Amino acid sequence: MPSSRQQRTDAVAARLAAAGCVAADEEAEELVSGAPDDDVLWSWVARREVGEPLAWITGTTRFCGLVLGVDPGVYVPRPQTEELARRAVSLLGATGGRAADLCTGAGAVAAHLGAALPGAVVVATDIDPAACACARRNGVDAVRGDVDAPLASGAFSVVTAVAPYVPTGELAFLPADVVRYEPGRALDGGGDGLGVARRVVAGAARVLCPGGWLVLELGGEQDGGLAPALVAHGFGDVGTWRDGDGDLRGLTARLLAPPRR
Repeated sequence: MPSSRQQRTDAVAARLAAAGCVAADEEAEELVSGAPDDDVLWSWVARREVGEPLAWITGTTRFCGLVLGVDPGVYVPRPQTEELARRAVSLLGATGGRAADLCTGAGAVAAHLGAALPGAVVVATDIDPAACACARRNGVDAVRGDVDAPLASGAFSVVTAVAPYVPTGELAFLPADVVRYEPGRALDGGGDGLGVARRVVAGAARVLCPGGWLVLELGGEQDGGLAPALVAHGFGDVGTWRDGDGDLRGLTARLLAPPRR
């Protein structure tokens, strides 16, 4: 059994690398730092070797500088979603008022909005009771409900959502540990990946006030696929952002007119 902290960290990193973890050194540091004793540490390593999400093992993850709790079975917030959260803060700070985070999961985006803008009113929804409970423990005012169902009409100036957007036929191409462990309904967006996203657009049109903003995570070429729904529900001023590799990560759209009935 390795004795010093560095020896333990190196040993953990070697096992994680052999198991295929792409960030073995960073994950080893987190596991060694979080484990209360060696027995727990090596049990954690064994769980990570078979692909269980690191955040479920340690119980926490970092998002926009916040340390958030993530319960087993709850979708783990991704680093690429941080840009969505920052853009939402900028829009909410400019417009003031209230924000709603749909499909909140562990509440990462809502928690960041509340931390960055303490005077703002931020509420969140999720259909999964376990996700709502987790978000509440992260300080989020989370209500169980499907997309926008629990929310009042015209009450918000910003709506955010990280809805499932992986096309059903492409789920098999996700990393094996993601498919094995993470909740399918947080990933599966239907045939073209936009089944839930279209419902988010419709819900956002209902709960946003005129001039309010939707901030939505997407991928691939889904901005084009979602364009008809945005137009039909009165959104304009559509903008997108991409990551360092040029891949689509999300869009913003402003509610210009009441949705068509």
